[in-house]
Amino acid sequence: MNMLDYQDKAATTAVYREKTGARTEKALTYALIGLANEAGEACGKLKKVMRGDRPLEDAIEDIGAELGDVLWYLAMACDELGLELNDVAAANLQKLRGRAKAGSIRGDGDKR
Repeated sequence: MNMLDYQDKAATTAVYREKTGARTEKALTYALIGLANEAGEACGKLKKVMRGDRPLEDAIEDIGAELGDVLWYLAMACDELGLELNDVAAANLQKLRGRAKAGSIRGDGDKR
């Protein structure tokens, strides 16, 4: 599945828009808070592995499910901004290639 197809299909399940509307500041806020929350849930699953609750192998499926939720909220944040997830991904790779070429991929800050 390509990312644009995913983004379009994911948007059909964005029930929060019934309250916020689409492409509003409130909808973007909802999507970004959801993104942070789901990323935190993925980290929480790993935290439990680190403290010895279960081995990583037993947590992979649960972490993967949380990463799916991260993807959904990322797609919705892009959608609320009128961005295509494909374009965001391509721009990120271009930025990383530029940093690698400049030898600054391990640097600090936004502008390397």
